[in-house]
Amino acid sequence: MREDREFQEFRDLMTPPSQFEEGISWGTVLMGLFVGLVMAPANVYINLVAGLGMGGAAKWVTVLLYVEIARRALVKLKRPQIFVLFYMCGAAMAAGGQDWLWRQFFAQSEEVRRMGLTEYLPSWYVPTDPAVLAKRSFFMVQWLWPIGIGALMMLVTRIDNFGLGYVMFRLTVDVEELPFPMAPVGAAGMTALADSSNDRETWRTKVFAMGAALGIAFGLIYIGLPSITGAMLGQPLRILPIPYLDLTHYTERVLPATPIMFSFDLGLVVTGMVMPFMAMLGSLFGVIFTLVSNPLLQHFGVLSSWQPGLNAMEVVRSDYFDFYFSFHLGLMVAVAIIGFLHMYSKMKTKKREADETGATRLNWSRLWQRNKERGDISIWIAIIIYLGSTLTYISIAYYLVNYASGPLAGDPFPLWLLLFYGFVWTPFVSYMSARMEGLVGMQISMPFVRESTFILSGYKGAAIWYAPIPMHNYAGQVVEFRTMELTGTKLTALIKAEMITYPLMVISTLLFAQFIWSMGPVPSQMYPYANQFWELQAYQQGLVATATLPDAGISPFRQAFRFEYVALGLGGALCLYGVLANFNLPVFLVYGMVRGLDQTLPQMIIPTIIGAMIGRFGCRKWFGDMWPQYRIVFAAGFGAGMGLSAMLALGMVFMMKSVNVSLPL
Repeated sequence: MREDREFQEFRDLMTPPSQFEEGISWGTVLMGLFVGLVMAPANVYINLVAGLGMGGAAKWVTVLLYVEIARRALVKLKRPQIFVLFYMCGAAMAAGGQDWLWRQFFAQSEEVRRMGLTEYLPSWYVPTDPAVLAKRSFFMVQWLWPIGIGALMMLVTRIDNFGLGYVMFRLTVDVEELPFPMAPVGAAGMTALADSSNDRETWRTKVFAMGAALGIAFGLIYIGLPSITGAMLGQPLRILPIPYLDLTHYTERVLPATPIMFSFDLGLVVTGMVMPFMAMLGSLFGVIFTLVSNPLLQHFGVLSSWQPGLNAMEVVRSDYFDFYFSFHLGLMVAVAIIGFLHMYSKMKTKKREADETGATRLNWSRLWQRNKERGDISIWIAIIIYLGSTLTYISIAYYLVNYASGPLAGDPFPLWLLLFYGFVWTPFVSYMSARMEGLVGMQISMPFVRESTFILSGYKGAAIWYAPIPMHNYAGQVVEFRTMELTGTKLTALIKAEMITYPLMVISTLLFAQFIWSMGPVPSQMYPYANQFWELQAYQQGLVATATLPDAGISPFRQAFRFEYVALGLGGALCLYGVLANFNLPVFLVYGMVRGLDQTLPQMIIPTIIGAMIGRFGCRKWFGDMWPQYRIVFAAGFGAGMGLSAMLALGMVFMMKSVNVSLPL
């Protein structure tokens, strides 16, 4: 697969600076508190309403506010200060409280009950007593066990970030010197805000402001209006349907067993403008493939559960059970194999080029050398952190599954598997995925390893599916460290940021989840996205877990798993890859088309395709060679504008609900 000019644009956006700074101050600490107290609940709310992850937007909103405060205080901000605030925001937003809301719903889900899974949910994960859940309160003795385990694992996770992830960062960035083409995306926006803070009216400032203005306007219509009117009138007033317009009833005669929806979220159009064009074309292929294959599969009796009159989510559920559950597994295995083949090809090419040019071999001594200017810690400390955190995961998981979940119906879960997950599989996948991120900006994941080992272990029950299993992929943290380097931030600043945000995360997560749940049931009509999608997500999550139940012989998993469909997905994807690679097509197009073989829903893809077309054939023509940099900053501004609108709407909703929690939902 060739790497076209678009790929090179992402690779060359930024280079590391020569000087590094701490970047943490009392100002960043206070703004981190602002995120935990204001933006975290806004993130949960907008996700419940429209399915929009506001994590990135919340960061931009917070940083914008910080920049304006600093400007009026005649303080000039630098890129390291902005990055530290971004990092703190990300940590706070990752624990925004939605997990607790999801757990209470999962325990009450009708789909989970039908599968016979509810009675096997462990008490240390969620209480299942209907009388307890009906009180809609996390401040009950039955919730102490789940909350305590959650707080402990949150602490281990924050410490663990500086273990194997840091080792992989030093290995791929310092020793192998991989480019990490996607890391400059976030760093470019931080540079724009640093320019603005220093009163330098650069193109970044103007483009960011344009995106923010559009985001504010659209956010008020898409999120603000229905949220505020719903809180005031009991019924939300929507100009645009949320989360999508369901057209399945109108198309089922022509396209049976095919969900047809369309989203009016302008953010998807902006996303399409930012994403690689070839990847978007690959996604379009997925939509076309779904439109053609589903009617054929229904005609030949494969999608036998479909009946006329089903809505879009019901069609997705029936198709998933009949075919796409197994077919998806085959596709994921194929994607992992393709990723390894691509990485092997890159390594082989790099070695050949090094031999031809007489370049020196890898300098492994750099792994042990500390860059004190960058604030490096000893590689041995990182290894000790990794060993300690992994042993903690293993000990807690082994105790919870085998001793704290009631009597076992079969063999206990083997300790050697937990050791294999933590000390063999995790380092292998993390290194392969980190190299893939460094080479092409994408990660590798090996599907169904966790699930298949659970099923084959002999364990009977459901607790293992909710235990803190030490199976991690640290490639994302490696990208975070690379962005840290590009912005000139010292590693010690990130360590201090983790110490500050952890107690905030533990407290604010629970408080905001409690406040939202106390206002009314979650999900409900007030939260259209959760109302539409959560039951489907509960079904998909619970389906696999039924494989280890004591009566798993008649479990839904056994009925949905079809080896011939797994083989079809694996073989079809590999054949498609072979054909595309033979024609030397761009890497983004190849991956997009292979992934598109899965049931691709049009409500997300069509708007992004529209955005990709606008960016490729309109904006690129108007703005020339600067468009690749413009689009990143514009998208960041749009996310910030959407975040401001969501925060305004959430504030008004919370005020009205806190005055009278009995207002109808």
